Amino acid sequence: MIEISSLEFAYPGSDFSLRIPDFHVGAQEKVAVIGPSGSGKTTLLNLVAGILVPEQGTVRCGDSEVSALGEAARRDFRISRIGFVFQDFELLDYLSVLDNVLHPYRITKTLKLTKAVRDRAGKLLQQMGLGDKLTRGVERLSQGEKQRVAICRALLPSPQLVLADEATGNLDPRNKGHILDLLFDAVQDHGSTLLAVTHDHELLPRFDRTVDFN
Repeated sequence: MIEISSLEFAYPGSDFSLRIPDFHVGAQEKVAVIGPSGSGKTTLLNLVAGILVPEQGTVRCGDSEVSALGEAARRDFRISRIGFVFQDFELLDYLSVLDNVLHPYRITKTLKLTKAVRDRAGKLLQQMGLGDKLTRGVERLSQGEKQRVAICRALLPSPQLVLADEATGNLDPRNKGHILDLLFDAVQDHGSTLLAVTHDHELLPRFDRTVDFN
């Protein structure tokens, strides 16, 4: 599902650089990435999603060479093929909970908003314990509730690849196990691949493999 070869990346004006000679994640594999802050874990996810483009090397997801696509094509690829749970949520404060989950369907022609999609969004939010907050503005939610909205948005299109950046970092212990079960069940049910960055080593036994960026 993910193949990275001879990758080199650096942020302009920064001392940070990332070099990945070879990195592979198989279809339907669940892989956790661990390592200290600043080691490039989030940068890796952004390169896989096409948010960032390497200076050298290639990034492939499935049958697409993401690193060779233009900006618009990368955006459409990301919206239609990848479910990304961002560490800082990337929610829109002026939209309701439900409209945030449906938002990807309104900004690209590659996804079609139907009644079935709306129903699935409502069901996901219900499962996440947010069924009574569909019309609430996200600025009125707790951090943990925002995290759950972000997970619903990522899962809604049943993506081939789920990228999760500290997906449980804002969840309290009572909710964490339940939300993780929903995330892993969704990945399993749709035959998706999961690449997750985490600092929570208690989660690692749930993954097929761990990659250490130390």
